[in-house]
Amino acid sequence: MPGVILVAMRVALMTAGSRGDVAPYTGLAHGLARAGHEVTLVTHACFAPLVAPAGVGFHPLPVDPRAELHSPRGRALHRSVTGAGKLARMVAMARELVGGMTDELLAAARQSDVLLVSSSLGPLGHTVAEGLGLPSMGVYLQPLAATAAFPPPVTGTRSWGAAGNRLGGRTVNAAVDAVFADTTRALRARTGLPPASARAARRAREQQDWPVLHGFSPLVVPRPRDWRPGLTVAGYWWPKDPPETRLPATLRAFLAAGPPPVFVGLGSATVPDAPLLSREVVRALRAAGLRGVVQRGWAGLHAEADATDMFTVDEIPHSVLFPHMAAVVHHAGAGTTAAGLRAGVPAVPVPIQFDAAFWSSRLVALGVAPEAVPLRGLTAPRLAAALGRATGDASHRHRAGALAARLRAEDGVGPVLAGLDRLAAR
Repeated sequence: MPGVILVAMRVALMTAGSRGDVAPYTGLAHGLARAGHEVTLVTHACFAPLVAPAGVGFHPLPVDPRAELHSPRGRALHRSVTGAGKLARMVAMARELVGGMTDELLAAARQSDVLLVSSSLGPLGHTVAEGLGLPSMGVYLQPLAATAAFPPPVTGTRSWGAAGNRLGGRTVNAAVDAVFADTTRALRARTGLPPASARAARRAREQQDWPVLHGFSPLVVPRPRDWRPGLTVAGYWWPKDPPETRLPATLRAFLAAGPPPVFVGLGSATVPDAPLLSREVVRALRAAGLRGVVQRGWAGLHAEADATDMFTVDEIPHSVLFPHMAAVVHHAGAGTTAAGLRAGVPAVPVPIQFDAAFWSSRLVALGVAPEAVPLRGLTAPRLAAALGRATGDASHRHRAGALAARLRAEDGVGPVLAGLDRLAAR
C-alpha cells in the first residue's frame, strides 16, 4: 500500500444491494481511511452494524434489501429458470427502487470531494458525480464490461463465442442502463446537465475512459485483453471484521468434539422452500459421513436443534469460521467466493442467481471445487457425491491452500489509492 497520498480527500463510497454487495467495501473503506482519506460508506441503513468496525463515516440509504427479496416480487425471482429470466425480473424490481435513493446519494455527494461507485449504482452514481462536477471512479465486484473472453457473468457459463460474448455483454449492460434510465434522466434535468439517453451516457463514459477498478484477483479472473485501458483488476477487498472476533464458545466446543465439519450457507440468497432444502443438506452431509455447520442466512436454513453432528449458526465472519472447515458449501456470491478462497479450503458452490454461476465456474476451473450443484438440481445424493469428492480428494485442498497463500499476499487497496492520487493530480 502506498505510504503517502498526494491529497487527503473526502471520499464517498457508494453501494447498494445485499450484504455481499456491502461487506467487501468495509475493507476498502478502512484501507482508504488508514491512508489518510476521510471516508463515508453510503449504503442501506440496515447495514450500519456491518460498516461500524471499519471506523469510517456512514450515510444511510433507504430500501431494506432483505425485505425486498422476501416480498412477493422478490420471491418471484425463483420462478425464472434462466439467468436472463432472473435478470429481467430483477431489472423490473430495481427500476421501482432506485429513484428513492437519489436524494440521499446527492446529500452524501455534496459532502464529498470524490465518489467511488459500485456496479450496483454505476450509472446513477456517475450521473450524481457529473451533475455536481465531482471526480469519480467505479469500484466493481464483478467483471461486467463486454469481452470476448467469457459471457456476461449474470447470464450463466455457456460461451457464445467471441462475437456472441461481446454482444451478450453489451446487451446486459443495456439492461442495466434500463434500470436507471428514468432516474438518471430526471437527475440530469435536476442538476442542469444536458439531456442524454442511458446508452449515450454509457458511450460517453467509455470514450472518456472512466476508470473502473475491480475488487477481485487476476489469479481468479485474469484481466481480459480486449478491455479498454481504464478497466483495472485491483485485487480483493477483504471485509473489515470487528477486532478480536472469536467464535462462540458453543461452536468452539462443537469443533473440538470431532473432525473438521463442512460449512453450508447461502448468504443473502433466498430459496423457495427453506425447510425442504435444510433437510436435503443434512441428509447429504450424513450420507457423506461429514459433520456440518449450517448458517441460517437470509434463506433461513437450519439443522435439528438436538443434532450432535450438526450445528446451526447465525452471522459469523467468514474470516474466522472458514479456516476451521473441511469444505464450504455456498451460493457463490462474489464476496463468499472470495472468503472461501482466502481461507484455502475446498468448495462446493450452489449457484442460485445472477453472477453465481460465473464464480462457480471459476472455482471449478481453478481446481478448488469438484463441481457446481445448482439449487434447482440439488438433491441429497448429488450434494453428498460432490462433498465426498471435495473432502476426499486431497488435490482440491492442496490447490486451495496454494492459491490462498498467493491471494493473501496481494494488496487490493493500493491500486484504488493510486487511482485517487491520479484524480487528485488532475
